[in-house]
Amino acid sequence: MGSNITEFYKNKTIFLTGGSGFLGKLIIEKLLRSTEVERIYMLIRPKRGEQIQSRMAVLRSNFMFSELLKLKANSLEKVIPIAGDCALPDLGLSEADRQVLTEEVQVVVHSAATVNFVEPLSSALSINTRATRLLVQLAKQMGRLEAFVHVSTAFSNCPVEHIRECFYPELLSCSADKVLALQDQLSCELIDQMTPALLGKFPNTYTYTKALAEQVLQREAADLPICIFRPGMILPSYKEPFKGCIDNLYGPIAISYGCAAGVVRVVSIREEARTNIVPVDYCVNLVLSCAWQAAVATAQRRVPAQDPTIYNFAPSAQNPITWRKYTDLYANNKHIYPVNQMIWFPFTILASNLWFFKLLTVVYHHLPGFLIDTALRLKGQKPRMKRIYSKIHESLKMLLPFSFPNWTFEMNNSDRLIKSMSPQDRLIYEFDMNSIDWKKYMVVAIMGMRVYLFKEELTEESLQSAKKLHTRFLILNYLVHFIACCIPVAILWWVYVKF
Repeated sequence: MGSNITEFYKNKTIFLTGGSGFLGKLIIEKLLRSTEVERIYMLIRPKRGEQIQSRMAVLRSNFMFSELLKLKANSLEKVIPIAGDCALPDLGLSEADRQVLTEEVQVVVHSAATVNFVEPLSSALSINTRATRLLVQLAKQMGRLEAFVHVSTAFSNCPVEHIRECFYPELLSCSADKVLALQDQLSCELIDQMTPALLGKFPNTYTYTKALAEQVLQREAADLPICIFRPGMILPSYKEPFKGCIDNLYGPIAISYGCAAGVVRVVSIREEARTNIVPVDYCVNLVLSCAWQAAVATAQRRVPAQDPTIYNFAPSAQNPITWRKYTDLYANNKHIYPVNQMIWFPFTILASNLWFFKLLTVVYHHLPGFLIDTALRLKGQKPRMKRIYSKIHESLKMLLPFSFPNWTFEMNNSDRLIKSMSPQDRLIYEFDMNSIDWKKYMVVAIMGMRVYLFKEELTEESLQSAKKLHTRFLILNYLVHFIACCIPVAILWWVYVKF
């Protein structure tokens, strides 16, 4: 039996937002490598004075496309930039580009978003919520549309502990319609001042505006062949296009990066809580698979679905991974691919009590940082550790709402999707979270972090140099801890003898 999904994308025209992001680039890569799409229109905005053609040139030279270009040297010519901006009215599209999209596009993948947890509400509303409404309105004008995938997040309904594959309008203090109407009537400053009242139980503007976007889809997109993809924390690739592919420092990978460098030593986290991490290549495969399923289901139905189908995507109940397991796997395998840029032996202390965490940061972060900055000043160099630790602690603070709750996710729709796929499709578009060996995946992620984030090659010379440094710091770490333990013992002994 052949690949139904590959056949579905043959000669198709795709419209993709968020194509310059981590997930977006790999959606492009997979489409071009595994299917025979006709073209991919990619929404892209000028950035910091850089025009879209120069941005496209940078995109085409990205390392993520290296395997693709070996197989299909000219494949990226199928990616056509469309000037626009999700933060602008009408997505910043020209009339000519809008006409091209409405006449040609058959599949829409909307993955553009601001993932900044502290984004001002006025900005997050424009990019995450209003842009979704504008995409829906544009999609309704697409005469050839067969499928629309909206990329949301597993945490769009995070005030709920067990998240089902349904909508949760009751979590919103104010409907999406009313919030967007307020944005039209009030200044950005006033909207931002109203943030605490509007957010309610949501921890940040990111999760809140993604929840609003889902309500927009529920209310306004029922007549479209649409589905919603809710991924967990997206981490390096497991297998495709090559192992360990990563280009950003978001979520747990940022903490792992700091730990690998020997800078982050204390993390505030609930050990028994589930991590909800997902490999990026599995996310790509599910996005492409659920678009196919949306097209098939729409073609088979005689009446529109009551609600868009939702695909939660996180580690399964049969193959979970907790924060304790995550950190243990990292600790037990970090020696395989150590980095030459480490400044101390990498270790991590988990603290579930916030007061204990603050105490440990004084000992393991602020004190070493003060000593390093003092040494830099004595050398006539600019101190930097205080600034670095300020950023680290701010990042850890932003991650707190995601490191303590123990969410569970219903994933019936992805299970049903797997069962509906042919054996070949299950191989080409693999996303079964039960198949992941978490130990192997952690080794892959550590390797990817070393190569693609630290930019250190996997040569024997480089690895041996890093392993020697790792051993040296291990000995020094034991020595420092021994001396630190001896000092209070010596003081107590002196007090005992003296008095």
